Amino acid sequence: MNISTYADAEFEAAFGIEMSAIHDAGVGSSWGRIRPGGHTNPDRHDETEVLVFLGGTGRLLVDGVHHDVGRGTVAVLEPFDSHVIENTGQEDLVFFDLYWRDPARALQAAASAPRRGFGDRPVFVFSTPPTPNGDLHLGHLSGPYLGADVFVRFQRMNGTQAWHLTGSDDFQSYVVDRARRDGVDPATTAAHYSAEISQTLRLMDIELDQYTVTQRDDGYRSGLQDFFSRVLASGQAAARPGPALFGADDGGYLYEVDVSGECPTCSSGTGGNICEECGEPNFCADLIGPKSNRSGLAPLVGEQIRYSLPLHDFRADIEAHHRHGRVPARLRQLAGRLFDRPSCDVPITHPSRWGVPPVEDGVTDQVIWVWPEMSYGFLYGIEALGRRLGRDWQAARPQDGWKIVHFFGYDNSFYHAILYPALYRLAFPGWQPDIDYHVNEFYLLEGKKFSTSRRHAIWGKEILSEDTVDAVRFYLSLTRSEGRRTNFERAVYEATVQDTLIGRWQRWLTDLGTRVRQRYGGLAPDAGTWTPEHTAFLRRLGTRLAEVTGSLSEDAFSLNQAAAALNGIVEDSIRFAEQEQRLAELDVAAGNVRTAVALELAAASLLAHCAAPVLPRFAGNLAAALGADPPKVWPDLVTLLPPGSRVALADTIFFTAGGEPLLDGDPLLLDWLTTAARTAMLLPSDAPVSDRSLLDLGMSSMQAVALQYQILERTNADISIEQIFGARDLADLATLIGTLAEATPEAPEPEEARA
Repeated sequence: MNISTYADAEFEAAFGIEMSAIHDAGVGSSWGRIRPGGHTNPDRHDETEVLVFLGGTGRLLVDGVHHDVGRGTVAVLEPFDSHVIENTGQEDLVFFDLYWRDPARALQAAASAPRRGFGDRPVFVFSTPPTPNGDLHLGHLSGPYLGADVFVRFQRMNGTQAWHLTGSDDFQSYVVDRARRDGVDPATTAAHYSAEISQTLRLMDIELDQYTVTQRDDGYRSGLQDFFSRVLASGQAAARPGPALFGADDGGYLYEVDVSGECPTCSSGTGGNICEECGEPNFCADLIGPKSNRSGLAPLVGEQIRYSLPLHDFRADIEAHHRHGRVPARLRQLAGRLFDRPSCDVPITHPSRWGVPPVEDGVTDQVIWVWPEMSYGFLYGIEALGRRLGRDWQAARPQDGWKIVHFFGYDNSFYHAILYPALYRLAFPGWQPDIDYHVNEFYLLEGKKFSTSRRHAIWGKEILSEDTVDAVRFYLSLTRSEGRRTNFERAVYEATVQDTLIGRWQRWLTDLGTRVRQRYGGLAPDAGTWTPEHTAFLRRLGTRLAEVTGSLSEDAFSLNQAAAALNGIVEDSIRFAEQEQRLAELDVAAGNVRTAVALELAAASLLAHCAAPVLPRFAGNLAAALGADPPKVWPDLVTLLPPGSRVALADTIFFTAGGEPLLDGDPLLLDWLTTAARTAMLLPSDAPVSDRSLLDLGMSSMQAVALQYQILERTNADISIEQIFGARDLADLATLIGTLAEATPEAPEPEEARA
C-alpha cells in the first residue's frame, strides 16, 4: 500500500508551476499547485491525462478553448490535446494529476480528422504580405500564397471558419529603393505594384478575404503607434545607442536594401538585416566586408540611437510559445542557434522618412521598422476583416480563442516565429497566441534563384490564363519547396501538362465519358454484380482519400504529397479500367461491366472533391461534367455516382497546352494535333497516326465533333467536320488549321483594358 499526502515541502518547479510526484502508483501521478496569476507551460503529449481539481479557481485552455475549473472539476485530456492551466483566483489552484500511455488510444487520436480540429474557433490564415516593389513571379506564388489558399479551401470544406489574409507591405525600404530608381515617390510605387500583385493573385485563383494596404487603410497608422507604445511601456524595449553603418560619400544611414556583405554567421552573401541562406538576422554593422549599394563604397561605422529590443532575454518565452502550436523543427533549430548568441539586441526603429514614426520622443526622424510593424499588421487585418463580417475582433484586444496560421518563406522565419511572439508578449502579456507555422524553402528556376535583375524569372502574368491556371497550380503543388529547395523547369512543366494532365487525366476522363455515352446513353449506370477486384478498387480509392486528407490536414500539410495522391487516383483508375475492359464485349459479364464503370465514375467524383482545394476550376468543371454542383464538403467516404446522373465527360476539355494559338509553321502544332487525335479516338499513345487521314483511322462523327471543339479552343480556328475528314493526313490538316487560325480576326481590345 502506498499513501501520499499533500505536503508543501515536497513541491518542486516543473512545467512552469510546482509539482510533487507520487511514486509506485502504477500510473504516472502527482500533486500540482499553481500560485495566483501563474500558469503551466503549453504542453502536448501522447499520454491520456486526468486532472482532478481540489481547490482554487482557474481556467483550462485546450486547443484554444477556455474551460472554467475549480474544486470538484475533473478534466480528461486526450492524447495530443494542447493545454495550459492558469490560476485566475486569489488562492492556490490545487489539482491531482494522473497520466498513462495507451498506444491504441494515441493512434486513434493521431488518425482522427477532428483531433486538433479547429471546431468553432476563427482561423486566420496569413500569407506573408508581399513587398510592392514589383509583381509576383512563380517563386513567390509557389510558396506562401498557393499554400495558404489551398489550406483555407480545405478547412472550409471541413466546416472550419477560416479566412485568408494578406496585404501590401508598403513601408519596406525596398519600396523606397525602387521608387528612387524609377524617379517617383514611394507612395506611387507601392500603390502601383500593390494593384499588380492583387491582380496576379486573382489570375492564380487565390481568393483573399482581407487585403490590407498599410499606407491607405484608415486607423492603421494610429493603431500601429498604440501597439508600439504598448511594447515600450513594458520597459524592456528602450532607446539605446548601437553600432550602425553610414555612407562614406554622403553620411546617410544605411540598412537593409542599402547595404550588402557577407553573413557574420554563415559567410554567405547577404543584404542588410537578414540572411536568406541561414535565416539568421544581422544588424548591418556586423556584416563582413560591407558595401553601400548606393555608392559601391565601403561604409563608415558609427553609432545611432534607436529603439531596441534585447531579444536574448526572451528565450524561455519563445520556447514556451513553440510548444503551443505547430512549429517545424527547422524553425526551432533557428531559435536555438539565435539564443546561443551571448546577446541579440534588435533595433525596432530606423532613421527614415518612409513609414510610421513612434509617438514617443526618444528618437527623432525615425520610423517603426517595417518587420516589427508587420506583427501589428496581422492583428489589424483580423480587426478589418471583423468589421466587414460584423465580428468584434480588435487588434488591441487579441483573444486566446483565435487560431493564427502563418505561411512564409524560410528567409522570414526569424521575424514570424521568434521576433513577433516576443513583441506580442510585451504588448499583450495576458495573451497566449496560438500560432501554427508553415514554411517553404526557395523555389529555383532552371537550377538558379529567381532574379529580376538578371531577367531570370517567370512572372505570374506571363504564364497564367484561364486555360493554364489549373496546370500551373498542379505543377507548383507537385514541385513546391517543402523542406528542401526544388526547381521549376519549363520543359518539365510542359511535359507534365502534355503527358500527365492531358495524356493521362484528360484521356481517361474522355474515354470514360465515351464509354458511358456509347453503352448507357450518357447516364451513369447503377452497379451490378461485384467481383473481388471491384471491392479491392473501392478500398484503394478509400486509401487515396485518406492520403489526400492527411496531406492537406493542418498537422501534416504538404502540397507535394497532395498532388501526388491526386495523380494516384487517376493512375489507379487507368490501371483498373485497362483490366476491366477485357470483359466489355462479353454479354454474360454485363453486370460486372456496369459495376466497373460505376466505380470509375465514383473515382472521377472523388477526384473532383479531392482536387477542389488544389485545382478549383478543374474540380468545378469535372463535377459539372458528372451532373453535380461544385464540391463544397470534404468527403468522408467514397460513394457511387447516383444512377441516372447525366455524364458529359466526353465533351469536356479540362486541360490544354495553353499559350498562344498554334499557327502553320509552328512545329508544335502537328505534335499537339497528333496527341489530340489519339485522345479523341482512344488510341494508344504510340499509335502511328500522323501519315493517315482521320477517316482511314476510323474516327467517328462524335469523335470528330470533340476534336473540332478542341481545335477551336486551342487555335481559334473554326474548322468544319467536312474539312476534318477531307484532309489527306494530319500534316495536311495541321496546315489547314494554321491557315484558318491566322485568318481569324482578333476581337477589339476593350477601351478600359487599353487604358
